[in-house]
Amino acid sequence: MHTRTLGQGLRVSAIGLGAMGMSQSYGPNPGDRDAMIAVLRGAVERGVTFFDTAEVYGPYVNEELVGEALSPLRDQVVIATKFGWRIEDGRPVGLDSRPDRIKRVADASLRRLGIDTIELFYQHRVDPDVPIEDVAGAVGELVQAGKVRHFGLSEAAAATIRRAHAVHPVTAVQSEYSLWTRDPEAEVLPTCGELGIGFVPFSPLGKGFLTGSVTAATRFAPDDVRAGIPRFTEDNRNANQALVGHVTRLAGAKDATPGQIALAWLLAQHPWIVPIPGTRRLERVRENAAATQVPLSADELTDLDHLAARVGVQGDRYNEQHMSLVGR
Repeated sequence: MHTRTLGQGLRVSAIGLGAMGMSQSYGPNPGDRDAMIAVLRGAVERGVTFFDTAEVYGPYVNEELVGEALSPLRDQVVIATKFGWRIEDGRPVGLDSRPDRIKRVADASLRRLGIDTIELFYQHRVDPDVPIEDVAGAVGELVQAGKVRHFGLSEAAAATIRRAHAVHPVTAVQSEYSLWTRDPEAEVLPTCGELGIGFVPFSPLGKGFLTGSVTAATRFAPDDVRAGIPRFTEDNRNANQALVGHVTRLAGAKDATPGQIALAWLLAQHPWIVPIPGTRRLERVRENAAATQVPLSADELTDLDHLAARVGVQGDRYNEQHMSLVGR
């Protein structure tokens, strides 16, 4: 596995692993905790060193899972987690990035993860009621205390990133980015490049769609997050098949999988981009890691660059409520 450098010199594997789906969001949660621990440990054996979790995943249980799984391998991994949601009765009910809460969340996350320092601590969503300068200052104090090493933002606008970075250096910005979600390209990626901030795409495989495993005929379980996303209605999935069909044909010509093409395209955009595909299966970890070995020519990259605009992408990536929380 190759390594890459995010902001502030944080080196991680070129492909990370998002652990959210091991505890929520994609249909019935895995009943076999030992199996998920085996996937996380197996990922390290295959060169993955960058793991992403959050207090709100579960809530709480995902951090506990990641902490238990990676405890024997602590000196080999970088763990990122997140703050910023108010959680009541086991579910998120709004945003809360007040400095005192950030510090309480850090202490609780450290306990659940069983670690002394959080390598990368993201604000999960920008809280409009708390100045980003106050957020950056609070994380800076945690860095000074040795509880956090690096500061990150998730789904933040370029202007917010600049304001935060002026108070405490931002190491990474995490947002959805893939062949069919290109929003960061206009302002966020240029800002990251200018300021020396790494970029971490989540859902780099389009929540499974870009792998070809989701079709118009797919039926989602009621607890699958995709059941409530406009882009995943049956009509929109049918319309968006043209995009994944093109990726699938290219994959066949390259002796690769569609998912590997999607990840290889992301890796080719900038050397400071580190995707974090999620999976519950070790064979998918192997497949995703091998994307670092898939070569794409200049012509193939150009073709993929223009694919979404050429064939069109139908449906928003979030419902209206969640769309209101991004790009602040």
